[in-house]
Amino acid sequence: MATIHVDVVSAEESIFSGEARFVALPGEMGELGIYPRHTPLITRIKAGSVRIEMADGSEEFVFVAGGILEVQPNCVTVLSDTAVRGKDLDDEKANAAKLAAEEALKNAKGDIDIARAQSELAVMAAQIAALRKYRQKK
Repeated sequence: MATIHVDVVSAEESIFSGEARFVALPGEMGELGIYPRHTPLITRIKAGSVRIEMADGSEEFVFVAGGILEVQPNCVTVLSDTAVRGKDLDDEKANAAKLAAEEALKNAKGDIDIARAQSELAVMAAQIAALRKYRQKK
């Protein structure tokens, strides 16, 4: 079966690099599915989980807090400021950060503070959803 090389990179490190049969990730306008020999594409992605179906049929999950997707016929690159392997997601930390974001939203005084808190809340909600999705697949 044909495969495509996938790289998921955060600002700190390379999170995943390997061959895959399929990649699914959250595009700004909806879910994107990438197979080998996909048409070249560059687009923004939103916070959520990247699901990588490996060549052997197993799956790898990576949470990204938004970013950029580049697709070439034989290579997929996901660039994100924040990316976390599914196995490294921490339920308690994510819920605590979500509560902190909700509190910041309640206490926001100006438009910039409100926008910042809403953005953080959206990212944390996406991370919790990714964590649940990862746990269901295990």
